[in-house]
Amino acid sequence: MSGRLYDLYEQEGQSAWLDNLRRDYITSGKLVDIRDSGARGLTSNPSIFQKAIQGSSDYDEQFVEIAGDGGSTVDHYWSLVIRDIHGACDVFSRVYDHSNSVDGYVSVEVAPDLAHDGPGTEAAARSLHERINRRNLMVKIPATEAGLAPIQQMIAEGRSINVTLIFSLSRYEEVIEAYLAGLEQLATDPDFDLSHVASVASFFISRVDVEVDKRLEANGSDDALALRGSAALAQGKLAYKLFKEKFSGDRWDALAARGARVQRPLWASTGAKNPAYSDTLYVDELIGPDTVNTLPDATLDAFVDHGTVARRVDSDVDHAEAIWANLARVGIDMDDVADQLEREGVASFAAAFDELIAALEAKAATLDI
Repeated sequence: MSGRLYDLYEQEGQSAWLDNLRRDYITSGKLVDIRDSGARGLTSNPSIFQKAIQGSSDYDEQFVEIAGDGGSTVDHYWSLVIRDIHGACDVFSRVYDHSNSVDGYVSVEVAPDLAHDGPGTEAAARSLHERINRRNLMVKIPATEAGLAPIQQMIAEGRSINVTLIFSLSRYEEVIEAYLAGLEQLATDPDFDLSHVASVASFFISRVDVEVDKRLEANGSDDALALRGSAALAQGKLAYKLFKEKFSGDRWDALAARGARVQRPLWASTGAKNPAYSDTLYVDELIGPDTVNTLPDATLDAFVDHGTVARRVDSDVDHAEAIWANLARVGIDMDDVADQLEREGVASFAAAFDELIAALEAKAATLDI
């Protein structure tokens, strides 16, 4: 096999996952083609399913069938989603086997209205794992304050988790702690093989630059304007530095001796939203070992066409730290940025979910079911 996605993993240790899922990708064989091009996993979210289900007639036959059997529209939504997740898990199961369960994962997110409901999140994550029942499933839990305890509990139960919507280094440190503490709980069972548990910690990259650039432009000074397009990559490099620090030393070594895997940093939202930036910026500059990059279709195609495979995630870290200090110096409060982006991320997924449920209800009324 050859190509940039293969080189990305074989040469630099980074896994490319597709950030999209649609029914016709499974039924047409396109998802197999994407896998065979070097994609090593897949992520989904409520916005992706909203676009997929509202944007095609591929789900109509199943929807008519399940809606006629009664139940709520939300139940019908999950039936549609779970069929897609089953199909994607089956496609990527070969990667899971060949990689010794390093990759081949497919992620599905708990309902977005649970983002600030810890007990509800825990119950939903457990239910999705049990209902979908695929060894290469990751359930996504948002890294809100309320999500930290469910993350730890799911890891303690031996379930693989994709921690999503991370926007700050301080919250990332709490996510790592939840993962380590969960593994330590799980390790109290002397017979459990910790290698059966996998996790990723998903930083949303491009959204950071969108918000910070807006604030820098509002400042308007030369020093502020010179920092545009630098915050997201600096944060990613500092996050990787923190990752390397936390997954070393006596505490980690004790878990690794039991087979534990590192919780890999995952770079999400890697499509460049500013047309002035390279369309592969957030891929090229964050390549390094033990990381994942989730790419929407356009970004994946762009990287395959003209991306650069080279380790950069841990280069110029001193420069990243200087950027971080300079952002504070010109008045950018990165904790406030993170709080705002978390609120917006949760709200965006909730709005997409609500819009889709309303559309399904309207379709049911039209079909008189």
